[in-house]
Amino acid sequence: MRAAYIERFGPPEGIVVGGLPAPRPGPTDVLVAVAATTVNPVDTLIRSGSYRTPLSFPFVIGRDMVGTVAEAGPGAPGFAPGDPVWCNSLGHGGRQGPAAERAVVPADRLYPLPAGVRAEDAVAVAHPAATAYLALFTHGRLRPGETVLVAGAAGNVGSALVTLAVWAGARVVATAAAHDADYVRSLGAAEVLDYAAPGLAGQLADAAPRGVDVHVATHGRHDLEVAVPLLARRGRIVVFAGTTARPVLPVGQLYQKDGALVGFVISRATVAELAQAADAVGQLLTAGRLRPRAVEEMPLADAAEAHRRMERGELRGRRVVLRV
Repeated sequence: MRAAYIERFGPPEGIVVGGLPAPRPGPTDVLVAVAATTVNPVDTLIRSGSYRTPLSFPFVIGRDMVGTVAEAGPGAPGFAPGDPVWCNSLGHGGRQGPAAERAVVPADRLYPLPAGVRAEDAVAVAHPAATAYLALFTHGRLRPGETVLVAGAAGNVGSALVTLAVWAGARVVATAAAHDADYVRSLGAAEVLDYAAPGLAGQLADAAPRGVDVHVATHGRHDLEVAVPLLARRGRIVVFAGTTARPVLPVGQLYQKDGALVGFVISRATVAELAQAADAVGQLLTAGRLRPRAVEEMPLADAAEAHRRMERGELRGRRVVLRV
């Protein structure tokens, strides 16, 4: 089969697009004919060796995919040849990635693709939307009527955070570049503030007079000296970006508010947590409420170029879909 793979850790130039033996599913696996995959920042970290996870070479790159069932193992009930499906947790933890004509997926990590949803749209939103779900609900414990602050709301994960929070009945205060304000408002945000404006902390306090119940930031800088004072009683700050960030934490203010600071990595999410996120993603895809802002399609042969562009920071707010 044709695949995009690496034989050792290194730069994008090490990605080979060529033939590999087709994988075979185990008893509880499903063999999927892959239609499309995409490129996430974490994919570049795994390829380079910066994010260590069990894998074997040659290693097929990628994480997310949409395709159709080719064959289901006897211990994979509920899947039949021809079923449209998707997955967003391949390519780590000993699993090969999906940037290939065929991919083996454990049945408990595979989800039905709602009828009428384009493969390109689904694969583009799968990872950002699942990340947003875990941030808001699994770790942020968001409840209807609460106030959510989304810092960096115009990007892939940011827009999913706004969409999911509004869907759950929360009030969203967001920050974004001035030229992205109308887009973020179109997702349902009640207030959109320019993150570069002077006096932003005061504007945020005015926009959330009862305090922020869940604070999420996609940019990874995490100005906790601003975030903690904004919290409502028992407010939660959820972090999932910024591997090198070393912010100052106002500990006294945090504990006097009964506040919490929690971090997570989607690669460590349990199968059950991923399934809960997938259910929500499926509902929003079906309703047409979850859509990528901008998608660029490239052939699988251009996988190395897609990784180069991701590392150069050229894909912010855009999703590259690799057609298999």
